[in-house]
Amino acid sequence: MKGFLRLSVLILLLAACAPRSTLVIVPGGVGIGTPYTVFVGSTRERDPTLKGLRYTERAPLGFLSYDVSVPPNRKPGEVRTARRRGADVSRDFVATAANRYASPASFRSAIQRGLRERPKAGGNVVVYVHGYNNTIADSVFRLAQLTHDLKIDDLPVSYTWPSAENPLAYAYDRDSALFARDGFESFLTEVSRSGADSITIVGHSMGSLVVMETLRQMAIRNDREVLPKLGGVVLMSPDLDVDLFRSQAKRIGTLPQPFLIFVSSRDKALRLSARLTGLPARLGNLADVKEVADLDVTLIDVSNFQGGGLDHFTAAENPALLKILGQVSEVDAAFGRDNSGRTGLVPGTILTVQSATSIILSPVTVLSGRN
Repeated sequence: MKGFLRLSVLILLLAACAPRSTLVIVPGGVGIGTPYTVFVGSTRERDPTLKGLRYTERAPLGFLSYDVSVPPNRKPGEVRTARRRGADVSRDFVATAANRYASPASFRSAIQRGLRERPKAGGNVVVYVHGYNNTIADSVFRLAQLTHDLKIDDLPVSYTWPSAENPLAYAYDRDSALFARDGFESFLTEVSRSGADSITIVGHSMGSLVVMETLRQMAIRNDREVLPKLGGVVLMSPDLDVDLFRSQAKRIGTLPQPFLIFVSSRDKALRLSARLTGLPARLGNLADVKEVADLDVTLIDVSNFQGGGLDHFTAAENPALLKILGQVSEVDAAFGRDNSGRTGLVPGTILTVQSATSIILSPVTVLSGRN
């Protein structure tokens, strides 16, 4: 009992470093920040206000979109939102408009318009799946931040599943991630039918479980509509058991390429997750590429860079690393452009073991230009 109490206190202390975002709609924010429209599929209970409040119950798939303003006065990687006081649209992420679509058909039409209005996307879509203890606002604003800071041309699309938004509700979130599989499969089908030519999936933390389980079940039923359009998969700090990941990957068969996994030994959240599961490590802090050597994956080790308080999303939060990923032309390979030359994604120490590749990034190799 004492051990459980100590662990509960640790969870609360860690959670204090990662406050959840609230979705503030400020129509007057138009024209101040950089605008993005983020299309959303949600298996959360409906929020009649569209303000991203605490709607944590599970529900059938629904379709939304938010116009988001990325503020000009911020550091790369920073996502600040308004809380008790009024929003400062020069520094805070805000939504300037919100829409709910009455049917899959109306959502598909909106995606088609979004692709036409974003010609640089070239028919490419990035679908982001958030992790444990996340709000709708966390998901929408983080995707807008990644799109802006990494200079991604692809149309930003988010899938939000019913997280309890509570650091002590790990089991609820894990069950919700499994609940969300069918909704995610249906959502990917609607995105595909909207006219998207290529779909890249980005999963963070427990969102990687949603991604892998969904791809597994689609492979089992021999999907021929969505899987051929996958332009790559990116797992960032995946909160996944390594053996489970291997089993999922084997059942999927030929993995979409490129298949990138961002890992960090600094990740405190994954250390805690490992303790909760009784195992030494999770996929997102895997230290030895040999454990996935027979899989066609690329591990990108960002342990030499510091992220936020938990170091659980370094690839999205560290300004230096964002600058590297944003400036290297091969970053397009990670987001659905070109599957060739993936080991040249970024400068660093490169190790190839059987089918797997490990790239260890460091500020030193980046500054010196060494490969």
